[in-house]
Amino acid sequence: MAANEATMAGSKESTVKGKTTVADSVVASIAGIAARESSGVYAMGGGVSRTLGAVRGKMPGSDDSAGRGVQVEVGEKQTAIDLGIVVEYGTPITETAGSIRSNVSEAVESMTGLDVVEVNIGVLDVHVPGADNESEGESSRVQ
Repeated sequence: MAANEATMAGSKESTVKGKTTVADSVVASIAGIAARESSGVYAMGGGVSRTLGAVRGKMPGSDDSAGRGVQVEVGEKQTAIDLGIVVEYGTPITETAGSIRSNVSEAVESMTGLDVVEVNIGVLDVHVPGADNESEGESSRVQ
């Protein structure tokens, strides 16, 4: 867990000072949500991560899907973010990566006050629309 120094401020200048701590999981959630909002992103995380996340998602009280496919390193004033994504087939990957970097940096910096020093993106797979449903329409050879 890392911290970000903050001065409490209202309409008047305040003399109360303190320390605000932002958990790694908070930064990961913000980054994950911002990445998913980018056009061309089908899913976050690799196959195993998505499968385990689907299983965990069925358990009561455990919803960590926002941070799936996201790893962060948080310091006192800076953070570095690694994302694993699955893109839609036909999506220009370099444009999508640029959009993701911009969205993630803007969201994390505005919400936490941390300086985002890098956003690394790993494209783990390409999703082909309709590929998931093709096997459902086939009839079984065994009855």
